[in-house]
Amino acid sequence: MDFLTDPFLVSADKFDGPVLVTGAGGCIGAWVCAILSRSGVSVIASDLKPSPDRAALIIGDQAASALDWVALDVTDAAAVSNLVTSRKVRAIIHLAGLQVPFCAANPALGARVNVEGTINILEAARANNIKRTTFASSVAALCFPAGGPYKETLYGAYKVANEQTAFVYWADWQVPTIGMRPNVVYGIARDQGMSSKTTTIIQAAAMGKAYDIPFTGPYSWLYAGEAAAAFIAAISEDGEGAHMFDMNGRCETVESSLEVVRGLDDSMQISASGSQFPFPPDLDESPLRAHLADYPTVSLQQGIEDTWRAFKQLQDAGRIPPLPE
Repeated sequence: MDFLTDPFLVSADKFDGPVLVTGAGGCIGAWVCAILSRSGVSVIASDLKPSPDRAALIIGDQAASALDWVALDVTDAAAVSNLVTSRKVRAIIHLAGLQVPFCAANPALGARVNVEGTINILEAARANNIKRTTFASSVAALCFPAGGPYKETLYGAYKVANEQTAFVYWADWQVPTIGMRPNVVYGIARDQGMSSKTTTIIQAAAMGKAYDIPFTGPYSWLYAGEAAAAFIAAISEDGEGAHMFDMNGRCETVESSLEVVRGLDDSMQISASGSQFPFPPDLDESPLRAHLADYPTVSLQQGIEDTWRAFKQLQDAGRIPPLPE
């Protein structure tokens, strides 16, 4: 299914050594590794428990298994340092983290993974004089200071801490970073969390199953390939400063977006109900695009069509994953 990654391929000449991707088993991580590997860039795919399953949905079982998978616990400072030093890493895309429900279920572990893990990455970048480091914050960080219109979470609090920590690492030790706050991501390999329901409904439609999204109203549609391309663009040249940017994708109502899905097959039994999703849906990503080298913009129509097409091909090949609950 090369059509998924073809629009996002980059020149390998932009990279002078291996790129370390943490959280490579997640959705954005899988897309990043798929794009880099198909571009001929040396990539180290790390995760607590390495799994090629999501990457395989994008580039196939053989290519996903052939990635340079490394088990890495980002809370282990020595392990992070040893990996970066021994493998002569020249750029880092830090995506490892525990999401909202996992942080709520185990706040101390969430803090260790999300905050301490990020500090360990920054320390390794500092020790190895790495000038190309990007990390994922979240739209959840924008729910602070507390008391605004959107829901505060421990996950968001940890992301705020990471943003401020990155600033200090630049101010005190000149470790350059680009942090990004992706809004709601959809596409192949997005299968966890409440906000994944917009991907689930495309999969359900491709499988001929009825499905109802439990929220309505304005919503961010950020295609997974576009998000991955932004993280790759962020490490395509040496950086300076500690920058933070919002990344939004297209803002459309859930209801109008479902009409795009229905346009692919008018027999679909898909719907939306409930209240508005409790995070801001329309962030300004123009500062991000002004700062980074150009990377593709994916329209809602194209993103949904490509996701639908991929799910149909996976279904025909007997490789489509179970519909998330």
